[in-house]
Amino acid sequence: MNIEEYVNKLAVGAKEASRGLSHASTTVKDSFLSHLSQSLVESRETLKGANQKDIDAAKDAGLSKAIIDRLLLNDSGIQSMAEGLKTVISLKDPVGEVMEGWRRPNGILIEKVRVPLGVIVIIYESRPDATVEAASLCLKAGNAAILRGGKEAINSNLALYALIKGSLKKAGLDERSIQLVETTDRTAVDYLLKAEGLVDVIIPRGGEGLIRSVAEKSRIPVIKHYKGVCHVYVDEYADLEKAERICYNAKVQRPATCNAMETMLVHEKVAGSFLPRIGKKLQGARVEIRGCPMTRKHLTWAKEATEEDWYAEYLDLILAVRVVPSVVAAIDHIARYGSSHSDAIVTENITHANKFTNEVDSAAVYVNASTRLTDGGQFGMGAEIGISTDKLHARGPMGLKELTSYKYVIHGEGQIRE
Repeated sequence: MNIEEYVNKLAVGAKEASRGLSHASTTVKDSFLSHLSQSLVESRETLKGANQKDIDAAKDAGLSKAIIDRLLLNDSGIQSMAEGLKTVISLKDPVGEVMEGWRRPNGILIEKVRVPLGVIVIIYESRPDATVEAASLCLKAGNAAILRGGKEAINSNLALYALIKGSLKKAGLDERSIQLVETTDRTAVDYLLKAEGLVDVIIPRGGEGLIRSVAEKSRIPVIKHYKGVCHVYVDEYADLEKAERICYNAKVQRPATCNAMETMLVHEKVAGSFLPRIGKKLQGARVEIRGCPMTRKHLTWAKEATEEDWYAEYLDLILAVRVVPSVVAAIDHIARYGSSHSDAIVTENITHANKFTNEVDSAAVYVNASTRLTDGGQFGMGAEIGISTDKLHARGPMGLKELTSYKYVIHGEGQIRE
């Protein structure tokens, strides 16, 4: 069987499985999640052994520390996946929810009912835990899924997929409900992107290069975000202790994520007191700062920022810093250089806070909180399938409801159109 035939078989199988899965009971779907949660814990050593092969190969290939960090499956990571599945079990099943309903003058009752999207292809890099997140959320929302992880995680993903297949069987579900592309041949992705009529939605997760490639090639709707150029603006009315805590967390807590701060904007009236303070703390965490001329007056060790730095998603311990004269200037900077992902203002001034939230056009806009909170788990959605900066269908962290669509169900008693 060649790659095209193999991918077509996966897509046809997923389409067939999705029909039964769309009306599977919550009990059956939760049974799958429960079996998988238990299997993860019981197969801990097997998973770590498979993951070590990927870690060793990544080191031999000279991959970055950030990628290796995303690849790692240790005891706490496996336990976290198992607990995450329990969280998804606890979430309300969205399928079949009547979103709204109304009766027309002719007597017909119209209901807007939540339904699965159908067949979802998830294309992702590095993180093997995304295999479990994607499988759990897609299935709980009644969708069949085809998962295509990166070649750097192939051993980990194959080991996880074996547990997924076993859990589907134990729950009495079609094993084609969740399928993994078991080849690392890149042409498999190209064929998936052309599977019109079989695949309903493509969701890429990973670097900007991967996502742009998928969006450009796909004949199927794509839900995505290209990159996360996230900002924190420290206003003239900021509580500087609060600002220090937020900015440090947004940059340092996990810099290789799409919701980490990449540019810090500081009002000129507090720059003299705040920049030396946060600069010392960031320098202690080995953060490289690339600043505007005013920034470098206060942080003489900072490097000079270029125009490219304001657009950059570093995904590393590098931070662009600009001193601005007003909240308006901060908003203008974000509008020009931002990626519509997550942006924050630190201020005690309600007028400035409202202006920022009203005018910054991003999927998540914060007042006095870290951009690192843009996450399905942090938002109370359980796990997430990804974060969208699109404006159609879904925006921000995508949980169960974002993996559904709707249809109209109309009840009548013989009404016809006159």
